[in-house]
Amino acid sequence: MPLSEHEQRVLEQMEQALYAEDPRFATSLVGKSEARARRRRAALGLLIAIAGLGMVVLAVTSGQIWVGGLGFAAMVFGGVWAMTSPRTKGATLGTVDAKGNVTLHTKATDASRKQASGKGPKSGLMDRFEERWDKRRDEGPF
Repeated sequence: MPLSEHEQRVLEQMEQALYAEDPRFATSLVGKSEARARRRRAALGLLIAIAGLGMVVLAVTSGQIWVGGLGFAAMVFGGVWAMTSPRTKGATLGTVDAKGNVTLHTKATDASRKQASGKGPKSGLMDRFEERWDKRRDEGPF
């Protein structure tokens, strides 16, 4: 039985929230097709790096410095390509209220909300700790 559009949207938002909250756990639940794509990307990056190494060796034996430079650039590019994951659409944070309605938060709306409250945008680790401390203090011990 296929999911309705609303159910698919809610499921996608839940996945995005999981990625935002616990990325390590979320990546352990990656589907097989995504894992296959990551392995393919790593293999291609490794092949590019090996070809770059071959170009560096060729440059040393033939005395062509520019070939060595291209080979080094290929090695760096292949290593970076192999180590990074493909960019997917960014996770959008949101909150779910008691009725199950999801409110999405973007950086622009969060910044405008903080500026309207007079706090201004905060991004540092200590600022987040202070916000959590204030929230816990306001909510009480239980």
